[in-house]
Amino acid sequence: MKIAKLLTIAVAGALFALPAFAVDLKIGLQDDADVLDPAQSRTFVGRIVYTAMCDKLVDVSPDLKIVPQLATEWSWSADGKELTMKLRQGVKFHDETPFNAEAVVATIERNITLPESRRKSELTSVAKVEATSEYEVKFTLKAPDVTLLAQLSDRAGMIVSPKAAKELGAKFGDHPVCAGPFKFVERVQQDRIVLEKFQDYWNKDKIFIDKLTYLPIPDTTVRLANLRSGDLDMIERLAATDAEAVKADSSLVYADAVGTGYMALYTNIGNGARADNPFGKDKRLRQAFSLAIDRDAVNQIVYEGTAISGNQPFPPSSPWFDKDIPVPARDLDKAKALIKEAGFDRVPIELQIPNNPVAMQMMQIIQSMVGEAGFDVSLKSTEFATLLSEQTAGNYQLSRSDWSGRVDPDGNIHQFITCKGGINDTKYCNAEVDKLLNEARASTDEAVRKQKYDAAAVILNDDLPIIYLGHQSWIWALHKNITGFVPSPDGMIRLVGVKKAG
Repeated sequence: MKIAKLLTIAVAGALFALPAFAVDLKIGLQDDADVLDPAQSRTFVGRIVYTAMCDKLVDVSPDLKIVPQLATEWSWSADGKELTMKLRQGVKFHDETPFNAEAVVATIERNITLPESRRKSELTSVAKVEATSEYEVKFTLKAPDVTLLAQLSDRAGMIVSPKAAKELGAKFGDHPVCAGPFKFVERVQQDRIVLEKFQDYWNKDKIFIDKLTYLPIPDTTVRLANLRSGDLDMIERLAATDAEAVKADSSLVYADAVGTGYMALYTNIGNGARADNPFGKDKRLRQAFSLAIDRDAVNQIVYEGTAISGNQPFPPSSPWFDKDIPVPARDLDKAKALIKEAGFDRVPIELQIPNNPVAMQMMQIIQSMVGEAGFDVSLKSTEFATLLSEQTAGNYQLSRSDWSGRVDPDGNIHQFITCKGGINDTKYCNAEVDKLLNEARASTDEAVRKQKYDAAAVILNDDLPIIYLGHQSWIWALHKNITGFVPSPDGMIRLVGVKKAG
């Protein structure tokens, strides 16, 4: 009881310490974040929180270029096996300990060795990382890996306080300590995540928000209602059906950007006992399911034309998309024939879906479409963090889980499909696919990389461990008194330069 009271006083004290006219920004999120440890987390909304809390070695600009953050410059060796980075000086972690090369080494090694880490496959090419001076680090690679810089622009490159990481271990997420513009104050699961401005942030003169609160509100209608009422200042993933209404509201601002990620269905191929079912074992049923979906109709109905139909981890507008495998048109006759060929009349499937209205609407339409072909789909709705936990544990048959996308194509495919991929919840494993994707990582020649991804796409389009549905635009809505927000294709909310008028 005494400890709980002290914690309450500490939190209250932290909030009380804010300026008398503190600028308080409230952001509505579609989901609740999972564990707040960059090494362990996997949710998209977690990355939004990290964008405010945890600076990375490098960042991604709105035009998808790699730009400096904690690293100010970098260079590759001639053979592509060494990456040297010069680090920003005068940076502190939220616990006031100094940021330096040793902190980078400690974080990267933690990402590679922590048993609970999900960053291992993202850093699999790293043989060694060492401090070559107080503010310089060198990554030595097992083989050339052009994707490493892009990995360091995300969770793998978020540098955490070595002191806090050592003290907290796998429980670092209970009180994360990073070097970003905002520091952790409190978290109440399914209710709020509260941060406050870090007064010693290296770029503090461009931070104009004092207190930052993230509120998970899965219902898009409720999220928008809270924005209109003034209980929220900004929301992410506005429903496409509300886009025109927001544009017509003079008190609100609409912003969007075409995303780099995808919407998809994950099949349990080999993840535990629940993989032992016809849909997981027979690719003909997965092919039939895919062919029974009218992707264009679904995206038009649910996303008001703001989403693009897709059948690969890259959108058709991407240079990495394989045009020789176009998005399939709906073909009910072929779908029925494949089901019959597999020896079935009707195929029962349990499909777990996140409990937000947009995803539910989309999957109800797909449920009806595939039902015409011969699939009896039962929908199991659950909170998103729980859904991901069930995927990881293999406690699912078919699961709807979207990916926010990465600046390098490797980030959209390698960790999901390779045999030992950190987020391979399907447990699909194909030695030839592994070989192709590993070779794509090693080449600095984009033509060679494209050839490898195309060859892998042919195999994956046949096996269909992941059934891709399409690609969303990120859509935000905010009050007109919020200025300085720049929409980005990665879906992140960057608060450097963002202001809130009184």
